[in-house]
Amino acid sequence: MLLPVAAALAEDAGPPTGADIVVTAPLSRSREDVIAGVSVLSGTELAQNLKPTIAETLARTPGVSASSFGPSASRPILRGFQGDRVRVLTDGVGSFDASTASVDHAVVINPLLAERIEVVRGPSALLYGSEAIGGVVNVMDTRIPRTIPENGYRLTAQGTYGSASNERSGGVAADVKAADNLVLHVDGSYLKTGDQRIGGYALTPALRQQALATAAAGGDPTGEIDFAGNAAVKDKLPNTQAKTWEVGVGATVITETGSLGFSYSHYDSLYGVPIRYATQLGEEQEAPRIDVAQDRIDARAQIDTGGNLLEAIRFRLGAARYRHYELEEDNSIGTAFYNQGMEGRLELAQAQHGAWRGVTGAQFVYRDFDVVGDEAFLPRTQTDQQGVFTLQQLDYGSFKIEAGGRYEHSIAEGKPRPDQPQFLAAKESFDLLSGSLGASVAVTDGIKIGLNLSHSERAPSAEELFANGPHAGTEAFEIGEPGLAKEKANGAEAVLHIHGHGFDIEGSAYYTRFANYIDDLPTGTLEDGLPVFQTRQGKARYYGFEAQGSLDLAHIGATTIALDALADYVNAQILDVGPAPRIPPLRVLGGIEARGGQVFGRAEVERAASQDRISDFETETKGWTTVNASIGVHPFADRKGTSIILSANNLFDVTARRASSFLKDYAPLAGRDIRVTARFQL
Repeated sequence: MLLPVAAALAEDAGPPTGADIVVTAPLSRSREDVIAGVSVLSGTELAQNLKPTIAETLARTPGVSASSFGPSASRPILRGFQGDRVRVLTDGVGSFDASTASVDHAVVINPLLAERIEVVRGPSALLYGSEAIGGVVNVMDTRIPRTIPENGYRLTAQGTYGSASNERSGGVAADVKAADNLVLHVDGSYLKTGDQRIGGYALTPALRQQALATAAAGGDPTGEIDFAGNAAVKDKLPNTQAKTWEVGVGATVITETGSLGFSYSHYDSLYGVPIRYATQLGEEQEAPRIDVAQDRIDARAQIDTGGNLLEAIRFRLGAARYRHYELEEDNSIGTAFYNQGMEGRLELAQAQHGAWRGVTGAQFVYRDFDVVGDEAFLPRTQTDQQGVFTLQQLDYGSFKIEAGGRYEHSIAEGKPRPDQPQFLAAKESFDLLSGSLGASVAVTDGIKIGLNLSHSERAPSAEELFANGPHAGTEAFEIGEPGLAKEKANGAEAVLHIHGHGFDIEGSAYYTRFANYIDDLPTGTLEDGLPVFQTRQGKARYYGFEAQGSLDLAHIGATTIALDALADYVNAQILDVGPAPRIPPLRVLGGIEARGGQVFGRAEVERAASQDRISDFETETKGWTTVNASIGVHPFADRKGTSIILSANNLFDVTARRASSFLKDYAPLAGRDIRVTARFQL
């Protein structure tokens, strides 16, 4: 299902003029024309929601949750999908990290430097790769400048203090016109946090009782584990401190007929992972820290041909060398992860002929991934993907038809070293076909409805094929399955947009049925003291909805007082097995907001229902309700990009646990967090 993503993921068209109106991509269009669930964060709204990770920044967006493996390692979850079914991108190409390999690995994309974040939920995101069947998060920054500064320079700076983790963070980005057609860029950011404050006990009541019972029965005779102490951990999550810094430089030549730009960046982070406390004899507990470094280069080019056949040619390339060390308590390296990656895209935008326009392109992805050390659950693997795609639209004003298709050839190869007899050398190749057909119609001036039908295919990941070893992040001994078939899905999505004087309603409902659905299922056996999870295939189905709306209550000068609400829900079932694991429950969020004026503010209530549709190896998650509030000011009436915001998240210090988290029973979300954010643009 390819077509709506064209309205959501721009690489070269430059920042849109309004986040609620225009979403850019190979085929630009107004947001109300998008036949899929799309969300955009930018400007003041992005500053109000900014958190240290991309996932937490987006967590109040319809259809988005987070893996929440502590405050530093939290990856976006879209419509219940995570890991290898969601792509997190920088300006349209991958992040080149190890975040899909394990939930305790951070995404190497820094929201502090983001100018705009776009989210496309659902298989429409397959325009950016077969593994994006759940959706795409695309983070746009200014590292490769898109325009020449009007005054010869541009400066953006932001600083934040957050009380829950004693967070001190800041970022600055500057563009300078060095010559008539040359723009130079420099940016940097820094973040430091302490252990995260929580609203109560770290362990759930059931685990606290278990730990106290173990302590009462004599505890650990070696004295290594204090079970009573584990039950008493509260108010803070030990081992969750972090320090991250990043620097980048870029340059772009911009002419009347196109642009060519390059950038280099270095990312460095050291963060702790919440302790999975032992509550019974025989359980181990660790306090690992992860030391991450990445060097990355990027390039972007566009030629505005202005011809009868082609309107523009766009090219995007990214490459990176990544490594991270999992450090033991004595600071030694237990396991090392290495990743070298490259991704490129070429897009040929057709000239418009009457109602017809379109774009055709090609993409390649290369990944060389290696794990070395005590918990090497995977051999060295190499993944190569080449794909071609096309997206075509007929626009008759009130009626639009879109069709898209993608072919991808994917090769995954396991290359174990001589000292890894537990792994088999194997090579798997897949030919993948995906396609979609959709239409939208304007029933009236303010009502549009749309429907998409899709078929999509995904190749198994290297981890799903070749894993065979202990994995501390998931507390499982993972065994892959060479010879897996490609995963197939057929889906439908209906979209509704209602816009009237002073109100807006948007909604989408979707249904997807899978064949050869890939998941890890417990075998009931133990290996190295860990439960064994074996990769298996079967049938599955996902369905759900997202809805949001707003209603203007009053206008006071330039300020609009509005009510808004959103709700989302996903139901996922692995047929003949049971509910899919770690699925977010029904969530409802409502708020009242003052926006548009020099002083702005918001108060909201978020309710997550309990989750009792769980797999056999999960525990139920209790529902929770949090209250958030913020107030801000634009100190300069003519400069809305400059703001000071005071916010309070989880105002009543509620103990909240996400059903989608592996660590939900050990590490709740942050407690009361008072934040001050200052943003300056010049």
